Amino acid sequence: MDNSQKYFKNIQSDFIGLDTLYTRVDGKKTKRIYLDSTASTLMMKAAYNGIESFYDHYANTHSLLHFSAKTATKNYRWAHERILSFIKADAEKYACFFTGSGTTAGINRMARVFRDFQPDRDVVLVSLMEHHSNDLPHRKHAGKVVHIPLDNHEGQPGCINMEILKEKLEQYKDRINYIAMTGVSNVTGIINPIYDIAELAHKYQALILVDGAQMAAHIPVQISGHSNPLRNIDAFVFSGHKTYVPGSPGVVICRKDILSSMEPEEVGGGMVDQVHVDRYTITDQFPDREEAGTPNIPGAIGLAAAIDVLDKIGMEFIYEDETSLITNALNQIKQIEHVIIYGETNCSLCPRAASISFNIRGLDHGLVAAILNDYHNIAVRNECFCAHPYVKEMIIEELFDTGIDLNEIDINSELKVKAGMVRASFGIYSTKEDVNALVSALKDIVAKRDEYVKLYSLDGTGLYHHKTFKPVEADLFNVESFINEYLQNL
Repeated sequence: MDNSQKYFKNIQSDFIGLDTLYTRVDGKKTKRIYLDSTASTLMMKAAYNGIESFYDHYANTHSLLHFSAKTATKNYRWAHERILSFIKADAEKYACFFTGSGTTAGINRMARVFRDFQPDRDVVLVSLMEHHSNDLPHRKHAGKVVHIPLDNHEGQPGCINMEILKEKLEQYKDRINYIAMTGVSNVTGIINPIYDIAELAHKYQALILVDGAQMAAHIPVQISGHSNPLRNIDAFVFSGHKTYVPGSPGVVICRKDILSSMEPEEVGGGMVDQVHVDRYTITDQFPDREEAGTPNIPGAIGLAAAIDVLDKIGMEFIYEDETSLITNALNQIKQIEHVIIYGETNCSLCPRAASISFNIRGLDHGLVAAILNDYHNIAVRNECFCAHPYVKEMIIEELFDTGIDLNEIDINSELKVKAGMVRASFGIYSTKEDVNALVSALKDIVAKRDEYVKLYSLDGTGLYHHKTFKPVEADLFNVESFINEYLQNL
């Protein structure tokens, strides 16, 4: 057994929450099957233990004068260096810095940076499959946003339509500031050819910003060092809570020359060399100049620890294992009558990572998700996954066939219970047994469809509730009760 297999085998089952028990409708207490990793992954125990150990030495950074400060500063610096190494970004040319609310904060930040870097260019190209976090920031900050449609595979959308992308690049030419593109769709898991897109963008002197929220933990990434430098990525953003460290920050990797050309977006302590009453001097040092204030030091160190583990396993190994898992899941689910899978399902045409979204004909997505939870202890997500235009494109005509203008549909109106999907998403801890459990559960729901419908009621917010079953309160965590019990036991 080589090191990749050895590390993978040992780490796969070493996550906090895999043994969490909940009581199902039938009264049996079973381990949950966590298939909601695209929303947030579980905590890698190696990273958790690393953070706990670091807390014994906790202090603020930006000092080397006492033992704990020296420890914090050196490990926090290592976290930046480790992430740059992980995604193969040249540390001489790229900076890594941490942001607050995951990928969203980083993309908002870069939308403003790119706007100011090329102020004479007012057009941004994004794909139709984007999460709101890689769409709305550009609408707000960057000028005119043009949405690029997707390839069509016998009615099922695939990755971005490269021919139309080329047409739009030619149409807008020197007005295009940048292309903002997801590496992996958070809805279907379909992978975009980001390096081909980068090459196209750079031929028009445009930049490329990659939303790597669903990419960093699943697929090998190479930011720079391509034989053709046009294929290098200008900025890449991802989130620690989707990379096996809940509570860790978002991450931005960006070319230093872009960041150095203007004053940092945020100012405050730590990013200056000198401050006088009437002026201040910004430091030239990265990442300091981009990280005003006291950062999330433990979160950043924990994230880098998880990334170190992933890198030691090998992202190629992880991607191959997950591809096998996804392909197995797709092949089994496709055989279930009345189940619709969204997006191209042939992975040789459209490779996938992490996610599969589906519906069962005749059942609302919320009802299916509720049954999977209540009867099978399978945790999935439903609705539109903060990607309304993409979801509308795939489901509205099929579900309603009304001929109405898709742009006029309010996804949050009375159509909410219909206009959505169920998403099963996977992580490094997901197994063939998890896939088999999902497949078995879907077969059960299809077979007992009419029976299940009678057991649930729909409330005014669009949520389905079992008419007789209520979650066992003792199964659920309550922080106030935890603190009260802790204080009583002191």
